[in-house]
Amino acid sequence: MAELPETPDLSSYMALGDSFTEGLNDPAPDGGFAGWADRLAVLLAERRPAGDFRYANLAVRGRLLHQVVAEQVPQVQRFQPDLVTFCAGGNDILRPGSDPDEVAERFEAAVRQLRDCAGTVLICTGFDTRGVPVLRHLRGRIATFNLHLRAIADRNDCAVADLWSLRPLQGRPAWSADRLHLSPEGHQRVALLAARSLGLTPDQNPDAPWPAEDLHSPAEQRRENLQWARSYLVPWVGRRLRGESSGDNVEAKRPDLLPL
Repeated sequence: MAELPETPDLSSYMALGDSFTEGLNDPAPDGGFAGWADRLAVLLAERRPAGDFRYANLAVRGRLLHQVVAEQVPQVQRFQPDLVTFCAGGNDILRPGSDPDEVAERFEAAVRQLRDCAGTVLICTGFDTRGVPVLRHLRGRIATFNLHLRAIADRNDCAVADLWSLRPLQGRPAWSADRLHLSPEGHQRVALLAARSLGLTPDQNPDAPWPAEDLHSPAEQRRENLQWARSYLVPWVGRRLRGESSGDNVEAKRPDLLPL
């Protein structure tokens, strides 16, 4: 893999993707969402002179890979930032009958476009869903996609934030109530991992274990799973059956590459 640029040379950053990168369920002071990409931008900006770091976040919840490529990649080609994080394809993999091999081919085509117009490209592997009701059945498909992502990164000199191997993401504190999006604490761990993947040495360790949790009885777990299915899973499935997306009529929260 090619050497990553020295941290001081990263003066501009654009984040591409879906709800994961938009930062869902990590409340921001302005009433929107922060998320791991915003947190990473802060870590990078702290290493630059004041006002000398620019950041854009084009991610929109619910976006499929082809939408990210059509709507967001051209903006990178326009601004040519020092760093791009490209985390997409997860919504495609979750769809019934999806083919991780085919999704990976389209993902790599987009990576090649980004490598031509950005200094560094960082990608993220998918989460390990073994502890998530319903989604645990997609674990093999996600693992296959992850193997492709590793190979794509090697072929195209990309940095990789390996979410599958980030052990704290297996703990309850990392996830919000919907079990599909990270909690603020989970977003912070991903930001720290991404920083480390870029060659930074963050003050906190992304692999640090969570404090001991109270164990729930099997009956309590069943009640929680039922409540989760009613509140989050059924509406999520319903949107897909109706051809709707949580990102309909949602625009990027930070569409321009501006000083942070």
